Amino acid sequence: MPHTDMLYGRNAVRETLRAARRRPHRVYLASGTQRKGIVGEIMGLAKRAGAPVQQVDRVNMDKMSGGAKHHGVMAEVSPYPYVSLPALIDSMQASESHPLVLVLDYIQDPQNLGTLVRAAEGLALDGIVIPERRAAGITPAVVNASAGATEHVQIVAATNLVRAMNDLKDHGLWMAGLEQVPDAPLHTQADLTGPLGLVIGSEGKGMSRLVRESCDLFIQLPMQGRVNSLNAAVAGSVALYEIWRQRAGKR
Repeated sequence: MPHTDMLYGRNAVRETLRAARRRPHRVYLASGTQRKGIVGEIMGLAKRAGAPVQQVDRVNMDKMSGGAKHHGVMAEVSPYPYVSLPALIDSMQASESHPLVLVLDYIQDPQNLGTLVRAAEGLALDGIVIPERRAAGITPAVVNASAGATEHVQIVAATNLVRAMNDLKDHGLWMAGLEQVPDAPLHTQADLTGPLGLVIGSEGKGMSRLVRESCDLFIQLPMQGRVNSLNAAVAGSVALYEIWRQRAGKR
């Protein structure tokens, strides 16, 4: 069998089956798990997808998940279906609203990536662009951290992040870097209602030099404490909700 992903967690498995972007090979249910609520929904989705359901004792399921919290449900599915940048651009051009894309510069922590994907899906962003290498990809850990939101978002794994940013700029997007730089306006003071790519730097080093130089403008969050930066996922989520607030006010 070709490479597969072993997903774990009820929300991760349910949303993967709901999105139907991956082929489900098998769903695993821990012995004693009641087939009601979300689990009952998973069973129905698995049946409609033609995926067999196999009961597994909890000790073996713990081994299958590598000790991760599976909450009694796992699924073996085909690899994550990244989209190409041209496909993302085509979908943006078909939209009637100003596009909004999240550009992540070497986010490495799966929890941070999952949180940002979950926020992006909740606000119906057009897509997310991540580097293909040296950064967290859409692994089972990220799917779980996002509560399955990864399965509903168009995500591009770019071989060259700067080139992808420039392609998006060529199609009308402005690149707004979220970074504490001198004279950058607060996120609430900048006009973020137009076609936009919100660029978030890595957890430790922030944006790389070339990514920073490819930004058209910068915005920053107000900071008054002794620690001069927020977690990348928290900062990105705050900025995304400000963009949503501004756009909602113009509808």
